[in-house]
Amino acid sequence: MKAGLFENLRDAIAAQQACAVVTDIDGGQQCLVGFGDDVGDLSLNEAHVQKVVQMITEDVSGQIEDTSLFVRVYGPALRLIIVGAVHIAQALAPMAQLAGFNVTVIDPRDAFVRAGRLSDVAALTDWPDDGMLKLKPDARTAIVTLTHDPKLDDPALAAALRSDAFYIGSLGSKRTHAKRLERLREEGFSELDLDRIHGPVGLDIGAKTPSEIAVSILSEVVATRRRAAA
Repeated sequence: MKAGLFENLRDAIAAQQACAVVTDIDGGQQCLVGFGDDVGDLSLNEAHVQKVVQMITEDVSGQIEDTSLFVRVYGPALRLIIVGAVHIAQALAPMAQLAGFNVTVIDPRDAFVRAGRLSDVAALTDWPDDGMLKLKPDARTAIVTLTHDPKLDDPALAAALRSDAFYIGSLGSKRTHAKRLERLREEGFSELDLDRIHGPVGLDIGAKTPSEIAVSILSEVVATRRRAAA
């Protein structure tokens, strides 16, 4: 890899910007796609650029079919923001970390945040709307609210809906979720906005225990991410 391309790749990684190095296996030429202007001595046609961008979105490295082009994708870890340091969060956070997510828990109740299996998880003891301002959720972020408390969940959901988060989920029964949606409508959110919220949160796998519910939530997060990328 030539020095100029390496420096741009290093800057992209430092900036947590998803990108890809494309290498012509036959000739050895390379270019960097996805971080400012394309850099390198390899020229790609529009179709190949679109394919590389798709692979960056899907976090998938590999050879482009019927070509000598190999794509190595570099992307920041996906993020999961959990609002509410409850029992489900204590199961969900380590599961998500094992799946490769950077996890942050938001809960103004410091004693809850430092309890049990959350003691080693990144946490903010802010009110959720303030915490969201600090974390700045983007298109590589999933957000789950678990408190059942409108004072905590509603501000978090409002901030999530104003972001590009790829997944938004909220714990609660169908009745609880209906009331939640009505409150958000009163805040001015449209039906298209509200359709982004997965509620009740998680895939319907008959989960009962906190750990089982955590499995259903993480499964839905992954499914949403992969289907959106497909």
